[in-house]
Amino acid sequence: MTHATTRIIRDEHAALSAMLRSILLLLDVHRRQQSTPDFSALRAMLFYVDQFPEQRHHRHETELLFPKLRARTPLSRELLDHLDRDHALGERNIREVEHALLVYEMLGEAHREPFERAIARYTDFYLAHMAQEEKEILPLAERVLTEEDWRDLDAAFGAHRDPFTGHEPDDTYRALYTRIVNAVPAPIGLGPALDTGTPQRHAMQA
Repeated sequence: MTHATTRIIRDEHAALSAMLRSILLLLDVHRRQQSTPDFSALRAMLFYVDQFPEQRHHRHETELLFPKLRARTPLSRELLDHLDRDHALGERNIREVEHALLVYEMLGEAHREPFERAIARYTDFYLAHMAQEEKEILPLAERVLTEEDWRDLDAAFGAHRDPFTGHEPDDTYRALYTRIVNAVPAPIGLGPALDTGTPQRHAMQA
């Protein structure tokens, strides 16, 4: 049996992966076309990353899921400590990425490459982080947590309502969701298709 929390975590991981890869894809297309990206769309996408994965998803992993695992088994405690450090580092890293984007927007083309390096590092960092959770932590949780544990987790994670995992956006985030959907091509949004040319290392993956 796969519990609701496990499915939600995997869905939210997929949404974050798609969002980050979409940013990289957009930047790659604009670089090759020697054009300026849509800064407002990039700001909206990074704000989504900060508001949903960073502030909700990771917080509930650190404050609820990981303590329950530590209480049930000594297995993977070092990995859990490592993942907790990742969560703390991720919050600092997203601020650095947002600042690098602001510098690029305000000071011009000379600052494109530092921003692209910052978002590429952040993407690599979190793809590796999420892969560890899905490969090691979620299977362990399915083995050792009790049904009472899962009831608590399902209630917390079920309240996330991330609009990029199929939920109707609430009024607070409706404008943000609409902004991203209208600016970004599939699979994230409904924006115009991009001339991607030769696939790049960070090309979109389903």
